[in-house]
Amino acid sequence: MSLNVKLINASKPKDKLYRLSDGRGLCLEVPTTGNKRWRFRYRFEGNAKMLSLGLYPDVSLAEARDKCEEKRRVLASGVDPGEVRKQEKAQLENTFEGVAREWYEKFSQDWSGGHAETVISRLSKDVFPQIGNRPITELGPTDMLRLVQRIEKRGAVEVARRVRQILSQVFRYAIVTERADRDPAADIQGALPPATKVKHHASITEPKKIGGLLRAIDAYDGTMIGRCALRLAPLVFLRPGELRKAEWAELDLDAAEWRIPAEKMKMRQPHIVPLSRQALEVLRDIREVTGNGRYVFPSVRTDTRPMSDNTVNAALRRLGYSKDEMTCHGFRSMASTVLNEQGWNRDVIERQLAHSPRDKVRATYNFAEYLPKRREMMQAWADYLDGLKAGATVVSIGVQRMG
Repeated sequence: MSLNVKLINASKPKDKLYRLSDGRGLCLEVPTTGNKRWRFRYRFEGNAKMLSLGLYPDVSLAEARDKCEEKRRVLASGVDPGEVRKQEKAQLENTFEGVAREWYEKFSQDWSGGHAETVISRLSKDVFPQIGNRPITELGPTDMLRLVQRIEKRGAVEVARRVRQILSQVFRYAIVTERADRDPAADIQGALPPATKVKHHASITEPKKIGGLLRAIDAYDGTMIGRCALRLAPLVFLRPGELRKAEWAELDLDAAEWRIPAEKMKMRQPHIVPLSRQALEVLRDIREVTGNGRYVFPSVRTDTRPMSDNTVNAALRRLGYSKDEMTCHGFRSMASTVLNEQGWNRDVIERQLAHSPRDKVRATYNFAEYLPKRREMMQAWADYLDGLKAGATVVSIGVQRMG
C-alpha cells in the first residue's frame, strides 16, 4: 500500500524501529526516537543495501519518491547508487566549500555564538557562491584577489580583510589535512587598503552629563523590561549581548553575584559580576515580572528568547540620545574611563570588563582574580552614580589604590 501524508503523520515511535513501505524500494523508517527518515532499499550484485534519502518532513513524500526514482535509474544502468554517493561525497570534501565546512564544524565549537554566526554568514554570502564548488587545489592567488576585491568594491573594506583571514585559515587547515599544498590567500595580504581605525562606541564620560543620563533613565516610560535593562546596564557594564541574555539561573541574589558561563562571554572565560545594592534592587524589581521564566529580560514576543539586541539602544534613542552620543556598549567605556581617572587599579578594572590579557601567561588568570577588590569597586561605582544622579558636581568614589 502506498503511503500518504495522513498515514505518515499518524505513525508514532514504538519500542522497536519499524518501516512503512511506499513501494519500489522506498520506505519510511520510524526509530524509537521519532525522527522519521526516508530509505531506499535495493539489491546490487545479490547484496541487500540501503540508502538514506533525508528526514521527514524536511524531505516531503513527493520529493522522496523523486529521489527514489533517480536512484532506480542509476541502478538500472548497472551502477551501485551507493558507490555514486560515495564518489560525490569524496568530490565535495575536496571542494573549497567541503573543506571550509569541515574546518568550521571542527573549530566553531570553541568560538562565541556571535563570532561563529559571522564566519559562516560571510562564507555563505561572499565565498561559497564564487568558489565553493571548485576543487581547493585549483584555487590560486588570482582567485583570492578577485574574491576579496569583489567585496571591497561594495565599500566593505574591513569585511574583505576579515574574509581574507578566513580564507587563509581554511587553506591552512587544508594543508594539514593533506588536501592543499599552500595558502594562496596569504599571498594577497598586502593587496587590500590598510585597516581603518577602530571606531569606539559612543559614550558619555563627563560627570555632569552622566548624571543627566541617569535621571533620564529613571524617567523612562517604556516597558518594565526595557526600563530595568537600562537601569542595570551602567551598574554592571557588560557587553550588550551578555546583558540581554542574562538568565535567572546565573544569578545568586543572596550572594550578590552573577556568574556568567564561558560560552556566553566573548573571551570564552567564565565571568563573575559582583552585584551592588543598587543592582540587586533593579533585579528584585524585574524578578516580580520575569522571575518565573528563564531570561531576566525576555523578548516582548516570547519568554523563550531574550530581548532584542537593539532594545537598550532603542530606549536610549527614545530618551533623545543619538547613536553618536551614547550606546549600550558605551556604558562599558563610561565605567572604564571614569574608574581609571579616579585611580582604581587598572588590572581590577580590566578583569571586571572581562578583557583578556594580551600575553599568554597573564591570560591563564583565575576568573575570580581580584574579586574582593572588584566587589569594593562595583559598590563604590554604584554609589558614585547615585551621587551624580542626585546632582552632585564632585563626588568622591572612595578609592583605595592597590600597590
